[in-house]
Amino acid sequence: MGSYVLGLQEIDQTQVAVVGGKGAHLGELSRIDGVRVPAGFCVTTDAFRRIVEDAPSIDDRLDRLSRLNPDDREAIRTGSAEIRRILEGIVVPDDVAAAITGALAGLGERAACAVRSSATAEDLPTASFAGQQDTYLNVVGPAAVLQHVSRCWASLFTERAVTYRLRNGFDHRKVHMAVVVQQMVFPHAAGVLFTADLVTSNRKLASVEASFGLGEALVSGLVNADAYQVRNGEIVAKSVATKELAIHALPTGGTEEQAIDPARREEPALTDAQVVRLVELGRRIEAHFGRPQDIEWCLVDDGFQIVQSRPITTLFPIPESGDEENHVYVSVGHQQMMTDPMKPLGLSLWQLTTSRPMAEAGGRLFVDVTRILASPASRDGLVEVLGKSDPLIRDALRAVLDRDGFIPSLPDEGPGESIPGVAPATIETDPDVVTELIGLGEASVAALKRDIRAKSGSGLLDFVLADLQELRRILFDPRSHQVIMAGMQTTWWLNENLQEWLGEKNAADTLSQSVAHNVTSEMGLALLDVADVIRPHSEVVAFLQDVAGEGFLDELADLEGGPEARDAIRAYLDRYGMRCVGEIDITRPRWSERPATLLPMILTNIKNFEPGAGARRFEQGRQEASNKEEELLERLRALPDGEPKAEETKRMIDRLRTFIGYREYPKYGMVSRYFVYKQALLEEAERLVAAGVLREKEDIFFLRFQELQDVVRTRQVDDELIRGRAEAFRSYQALTPPRVLTSDGEAVAGAYRRDDLPPGALAGLPVSAGTVEGRARVILDVAQADLEPGDILVTAHTDPSWSPLFVAIAGLVTEVGGLMTHGAVIAREYGLPAVVGVEHATHLIRDGQRIRVNGTDGYIEILT
Repeated sequence: MGSYVLGLQEIDQTQVAVVGGKGAHLGELSRIDGVRVPAGFCVTTDAFRRIVEDAPSIDDRLDRLSRLNPDDREAIRTGSAEIRRILEGIVVPDDVAAAITGALAGLGERAACAVRSSATAEDLPTASFAGQQDTYLNVVGPAAVLQHVSRCWASLFTERAVTYRLRNGFDHRKVHMAVVVQQMVFPHAAGVLFTADLVTSNRKLASVEASFGLGEALVSGLVNADAYQVRNGEIVAKSVATKELAIHALPTGGTEEQAIDPARREEPALTDAQVVRLVELGRRIEAHFGRPQDIEWCLVDDGFQIVQSRPITTLFPIPESGDEENHVYVSVGHQQMMTDPMKPLGLSLWQLTTSRPMAEAGGRLFVDVTRILASPASRDGLVEVLGKSDPLIRDALRAVLDRDGFIPSLPDEGPGESIPGVAPATIETDPDVVTELIGLGEASVAALKRDIRAKSGSGLLDFVLADLQELRRILFDPRSHQVIMAGMQTTWWLNENLQEWLGEKNAADTLSQSVAHNVTSEMGLALLDVADVIRPHSEVVAFLQDVAGEGFLDELADLEGGPEARDAIRAYLDRYGMRCVGEIDITRPRWSERPATLLPMILTNIKNFEPGAGARRFEQGRQEASNKEEELLERLRALPDGEPKAEETKRMIDRLRTFIGYREYPKYGMVSRYFVYKQALLEEAERLVAAGVLREKEDIFFLRFQELQDVVRTRQVDDELIRGRAEAFRSYQALTPPRVLTSDGEAVAGAYRRDDLPPGALAGLPVSAGTVEGRARVILDVAQADLEPGDILVTAHTDPSWSPLFVAIAGLVTEVGGLMTHGAVIAREYGLPAVVGVEHATHLIRDGQRIRVNGTDGYIEILT
């Protein structure tokens, strides 16, 4: 058949570059025992390249297309239409046409065919490109087949396909089009089979959708389908739709809609036995490809034929457990307010830092809590502590525990695993403990900076590995843990008891304002001081508004007031420059590496505040906390037995204000250390680049720490490993990690289960008391923040790098968070009403809408 055509029986899944994703999958499917695939062949990408070579005018148009913004729909529509017209107008060369018609004769020259596009960037494990190119059914005769092959080539440049590639970073020139030509089948019924549940991601729950006639009626949304769910060979859910239309093939070619006989409209398209048999077939296909599949099928004479199978790319991966037991995993990212994927070096450094083993999936980390849940002695403590932080995690865990047999109950043989936060903190309320811990931490970082300078090669890697033990010693210092837990438990005590005694909700929120030693809230106030230095110098302000790169600090020297501005920013970076968005991932760019990230926040402060705002803000919060303390104690003393309650509450308020600020310090110390490691490791990477071992220094981010040790020692690296991990990381960015994940792959979503909300309100967790109305600013990138006084920040999650924005807002709403996560702590410190854990807040609330945030009762109302 020549290089322009390959029979399906000649094709396997390694030939994507030649036959595209669909063609490669169909060829591979035809090799699986018991799987029937309609006979056919593939017009290879060699034919497509030949066509493109005959159209030199496409080159310039492709250049222009590649430079377009994916949101510029009009330009994409015009540019893609021009390329399609050119491709469809080219006469298929004689040798290509001869190869296609020769293969067609093997199917029967007048056989009805399905002609399907098969792009090389399609049906990939990381990007399905589903529905991006075209399919034509019941094409009859050589001339019609050739015409539709041309249309498939042109469909590589539909508006939706071009937009998809632009958004996902695929080069138009590197994507080619093959075309699958198959014998047409005329089914009794057709539909789709997903070997995993698309809603929950449960790999053991298969979904079948079925309708009469050709499957195009279902895929196009023309008809309602019968729907089935199958688990372990049994139908566990079934819904038979009223089917009024079907699409059937016409004898002369093409298809048409036909009304279904009213007597058959309520009939199921498949019998229950056929559904179970179809799922068994799907499991065989899934096992062959090694991952869940989206399968299109046809039922012909009680036999199933498979016309397409592609990987389901939207499922969150499952952590590897190494056994066949059921497991339950809790997301680390939801505790750390960083649900983005991490690169391998970041994952491995975090794992080397933490005390508890962590599983990986989708570039995120999870803690396996199966054994804790199985033990009656530790189960309730875990659920209680996690629930205080995030009620959605608590509800999700309860849902798993309610399932008979999923988590076996171990015999209660002792106290169970120790759960942080359950045992009462016994440390005395002593401010000197906090200052001593901070002093020891800062001295340790200073020693690290001094000692690491002389290290290189394997000695550097060994030094970092040894220093990680010092970091762990500081992080898990029993006194440090006692201080943190004392602050958290005191918060809970005050909220619970003052609500019981006085009906006062979330009293600790106001009492937490402007406490000592909160390095994260100090960071936000310090940026107000930087704005004070710059504000008087209009030339500097104007310059900073138009900064395009990262070298602006050196350029400031020539401006009036520039040296003072430069010195103020550099001093800030010396203290806080190790911070950034997603800072637990060592590979993320730090403020010191990209100081321009700070400029929107500095300019917002210059615009919105008067000189001295930092000191006034702190004093205002301190005064509000003091007034609240006096008010509460006075009300307690007025109770019949109020004096002892007032005395105990006073002791607890003192304890809160002594300890709660330290909650932010250990992470600051850890991130400070990470930045020292990063700078040293990147210097080592530069030496590896100079030696020709690495292509670029950032390649080390895609190596685990232990692998980097081997590369430094052997001076050899696996470039394919790095390339594959970079591609996997890009695919992980499109995934949303669940709070709770099971070994079945099910993402268990918790619910608030509240009936006390106003109509239409969005439920969340109240973490900082008060109510505020204002304009919602939906911001997903801190560097894009442009705030006005009174604005309410709505975002997915915040970590300490967002806290400088908190001085400029009136309230906070996040999708992720808990009572003691960083955003909640800083919101209370600044006295901002805040509600966190609001599912899909950044989608349900539009930028610019007026909203009301009730941080006392935990809900959001959309007012306009």
